[in-house]
Amino acid sequence: MTALSLRRATEADIPFIMETERKPGYDQFIGRYGVDEHMAQLASSSFAYLIGEDTEGSALGFVILMDLNRRDGNACVKRIAVASPERGVGTPLLAGAVDFVFLETDSHRLWLDVVSGNLRAQTVYRKIGFLQEGVLREAALLPDGTRSDFLLMSILRPEWAARRG
Repeated sequence: MTALSLRRATEADIPFIMETERKPGYDQFIGRYGVDEHMAQLASSSFAYLIGEDTEGSALGFVILMDLNRRDGNACVKRIAVASPERGVGTPLLAGAVDFVFLETDSHRLWLDVVSGNLRAQTVYRKIGFLQEGVLREAALLPDGTRSDFLLMSILRPEWAARRG
């Protein structure tokens, strides 16, 4: 697993985020925004953009969290992406984001959805402690026009705390 640290993203990170979102094949699994949408979300208190960096300060991936100040305590992993797959970045990146949510906010539940065919991501999510809650049948419209199920997964604050010991 790659050693990384997390920091809040700044406007200067938007080109890296947009480049990573647009990697070949990523359109099957993650969305992408334009500059204006990223800028608006970066400025919003309901969002947190986190950058995972290696020990030299090179960006390895990013996480977009949303709904961080909802009264009901349901925060969402909107997007997670790594610049170079298969380098062991996804697991520590998501683990750091989960820690951020439960250490820095009052959120009780962190949820995400994942395209049913994205088995690599599902493995990472389960490793971190996310449990599948349900299926949103044919809710994903893929770039080729086909449909896929979204799996709904979450981790609760008490589950996260128990895993931390």
